[in-house]
Formats: sequence, structure tokens, C-alpha cells
Amino acid sequence: MRRRLSPTAFLSAFLSLLLPALPGALPAARAARTAEVQVAVAANFVKPLQAMAAGFRAASGYGLAVIPGSTGKLYAQIVAGAPFEVLLAADQATPARLLAEGHAVPGTAYTYAIGRLALWSRDPARVDRDGAVLARGQFAHLAIANPRLAPYGEAALEVLRARGLAETLAPRLVMGENIAQTFQFVASGSAELGFVALSQLRDPAHPAGGSAWEVPQALYHPIRQDAVLLVPGAADPGARALLQWLRSAPARRVLAAYGYAP
Repeated sequence: MRRRLSPTAFLSAFLSLLLPALPGALPAARAARTAEVQVAVAANFVKPLQAMAAGFRAASGYGLAVIPGSTGKLYAQIVAGAPFEVLLAADQATPARLLAEGHAVPGTAYTYAIGRLALWSRDPARVDRDGAVLARGQFAHLAIANPRLAPYGEAALEVLRARGLAETLAPRLVMGENIAQTFQFVASGSAELGFVALSQLRDPAHPAGGSAWEVPQALYHPIRQDAVLLVPGAADPGARALLQWLRSAPARRVLAAYGYAP
């Protein structure tokens, strides 16, 4: 004898068959895996992070919403309440400060890359292999990132001091808000040469060309770039997955391709 379903049981069974077919009826786990991690990233690391995005999505199921800027400007936005979940800074001091002020999650900071500095000109003959062009002074403008906001700008000043040229070249300095703007000053011809991140010259998809001097590490302090989990991302598994993935072999290959030390 066939058993008849009650109206309530019939409706429940009908919905269980119908809902998976509806476009908006994703299971909770799948819906979560289509989310994007909100990443505040120092300008020098934007292109490497974008190059990592597809690999990270394939490994984790999460996308990346990349918010670029100078480390100093990103710090100000985080303190003001911006809902960033992860910070990829261009220094160690900013993540440490955010931890001390309660804006980041204790125990999550680590150095994800060591940046390197280069002197670059779009003129193939201008920059020599030893950086002697700085002392010759045959240029009107030298671009650097603002050292108050960008660690790469601070490193550039260290190089000028080490070469005894800080005071001589001070009137010729053109300061970008971040290393991306500094690169554009040189790329556009607004400055004949400038100190940029080596990673900007190593973009595999768009080689910079011109001439460059990879500044010896002895002339400036290592640019140790730290990552940290911010408070808005504390409960987001995607944010934690990104911090873990940045230590993976695929991520290290991208770092090497862009000229970063691990």
C-alpha cells in the first residue's frame, strides 16, 4: 500500500528538489568560496600579487580585491576603519604598529618578501652599471618615493647619503606619493631617472626596457616587507588562506620572477 505524504512533507520534498536548480541557491560552502579577500597592498607589490591571484583562486577558491597605495596611506585608512582584511606592507614597522594599536591579529605577522631597489631611466644609455650617473649630475630631475610614506623612498635617501650626494641632489628630487607614481614619473619622461622597485622592472608581461642599476644591498637597509592579518579578516578563512599561500612554492616562484628575495 503506497504511503501518502502530508502536505508539509510534500512541500519539503518538493523544495529539496527545486532549490539546487535555482541560480541563486548556492550551498553555503560554495558561496563562501566565491568571496574576495580584501587586501591592502604596498604599491611595489601590486603586479606580483595580481600575478598570484589565479593560482591562489585555484588553490583556495577565493578571489582577491586588491587595494594599492603607499604603506603610510594604507596605515591611515586602516586606522580610520577601512575594512581591509590583510595588509601586505613595504616595511616591518607598519604591521608592528598596527599590532601594538590593536588593529591586527597577534601572531600573524611575518616577512613575505625582501624588496630591492634600482635606479632606472627609460633612456637605454643613461644609467651605467655602477650608478655613476648620479655623481655626474647630467639630469634635471631624479624621482624617488616620498620617504615619509614609502620605505622605498627612505631606502633611496640612504643610497644618496651613502654616496655623499643627498644635499647636492636635493633640489632635483621629484617625490611620488608611492613607488608606482615614482615609476610613472620616469616612464612619462617627467624625470630623467629615478629610484624604483626592482620588481617594477622585472614584470615578465611588460619589461620596462631602458637602463638600470641594481643598487647594491650594502648601500641601504634591507626592505623587509611584512604581511599581517587585520582585525576585519580575523574570522575570514580566505584571509588566513592568503597568508599561508604566500609562503607556498608557487608564490615563491612569482617572487623570484619579480626580483624579490624570499
